[in-house]
Amino acid sequence: MSMLPNLPKILLIDSNVYFSKRLTDALQQQGFEIVPSTQAAYALTMLEWNAPTAILCSTNLRDMGALEMAPILRADPKTANIPLIAIGGGGGDQALLEAYRAGCDDFVDRRRSPADIAAHVRSFLLSRQEGFQPTQMLSTADTDLSGSLSHLDLPGVIQMLEQARQTGGLHVNAGETDGIIFFEAGQIFHAECGTAFGDEAVTEIVKTCQGAVKGVYKFVYGASAAQRTVLRSATDLLLDAMREFDEGERDEIEKEVS
Repeated sequence: MSMLPNLPKILLIDSNVYFSKRLTDALQQQGFEIVPSTQAAYALTMLEWNAPTAILCSTNLRDMGALEMAPILRADPKTANIPLIAIGGGGGDQALLEAYRAGCDDFVDRRRSPADIAAHVRSFLLSRQEGFQPTQMLSTADTDLSGSLSHLDLPGVIQMLEQARQTGGLHVNAGETDGIIFFEAGQIFHAECGTAFGDEAVTEIVKTCQGAVKGVYKFVYGASAAQRTVLRSATDLLLDAMREFDEGERDEIEKEVS
């Protein structure tokens, strides 16, 4: 098993003592040192003199949860770069998107087993390391992010991965569209779809998946591409795809009318 260096310190903030104890044990088995706390406000006072490698914080604490803590961390240069992983009670893709929008780096469902959560945390931190290689990952069953495009559209997925500065490959399948988009630290690095690649492939994938009733995506953390083919920003490519989609819809309506 590949190890993170220097016994990384995790600040775990959760008011459920039983859950915290079980998760602490699982995280320690993954090679982490754990600093537990039941209150986010108190934990914030510890950061200046005892900064952790990452923070795991529940979303349902009485006074301040992960979603309220995130803006405070990001506003202080001393803590702005500390990864914050929200721990919530489900909610699927929408909960993940809400966590990203608040300023969290990731979201994990507390209903998963402590071992699964600990493995997810480890793979997440490994994926943020410079020079990380896919062979260092755990099994894909522990590290994949997947979902239905009927619940969360593809631009939303891309924006989540961008905001969280993720590295990996996003596989997309919807109808006749079968493509892959690679990310490096949140930036789109390479894409393929049929005979198209690079910027054209990203635009084609997003355009054809827009409004998809059926379709799935699967993000494999740590997967990498051999060369860079995408040179424009994700925002520019998404805008182009939306414009082409709207133009196509308008053309179809005009054909029907005529």
